[in-house]
Amino acid sequence: MEKEIGKIPKGEYQGIVTEIVVGIKEFNGKVGIDIREFTQSETYTGPTKKGLRIPADKFEEFKKMINSIDSADLKSEVVKEVPGKPQAEPTATEDDDAGIDEQGLM
Repeated sequence: MEKEIGKIPKGEYQGIVTEIVVGIKEFNGKVGIDIREFTQSETYTGPTKKGLRIPADKFEEFKKMINSIDSADLKSEVVKEVPGKPQAEPTATEDDDAGIDEQGLM
């Protein structure tokens, strides 16, 4: 069984177009949800190793987790100013999404 649910454009970088594709797929005789990056370039078009698979028997648990996320939690935190205390400059970390805008595009 194979069924594509939808695609989310991730962006384009150095001529490689990347999308996140969500689908229902069978792998080794077991059905599950596949969330995977697909790329399109001059040399290769197709799925990448970047992705994850949710087994069908864990889908309801996964759905509850996803549905528990509040949209407000996905917004950047506003730093509250404390009178008399200088504001610290934000520092870059390894976890920063450098080059990714608010829409998740490069």
